[in-house]
Amino acid sequence: MLALKLTPSDTVATVLEEAGPGDRVEFLVGREKNGESVEAKERIPFGFKICAKRMEKGDVVLKYGVPIGRATRAIEPGELVHVHNIEGCRGRGDLGEEEAK
Repeated sequence: MLALKLTPSDTVATVLEEAGPGDRVEFLVGREKNGESVEAKERIPFGFKICAKRMEKGDVVLKYGVPIGRATRAIEPGELVHVHNIEGCRGRGDLGEEEAK
């Protein structure tokens, strides 16, 4: 199983085929395997995000080198990362400019 990261600092990767619990998911950074992998903790549908690095509640989620939101709870490597455990920060009037990054 493979998942795509564009930068080594990405905290999530996009799976390139569906992964199931226990599947080993290897990371590509660009077109090259970087030697990192995680074990899927649950079903990760094709095209969805898998956690690549442990995140604590409030941590910025990085995909393709860009902040896409913040973790709403701790997220372990191998877990599905989606609307149930992250929230978007862009365009929110209730956050200051620095918090929205």
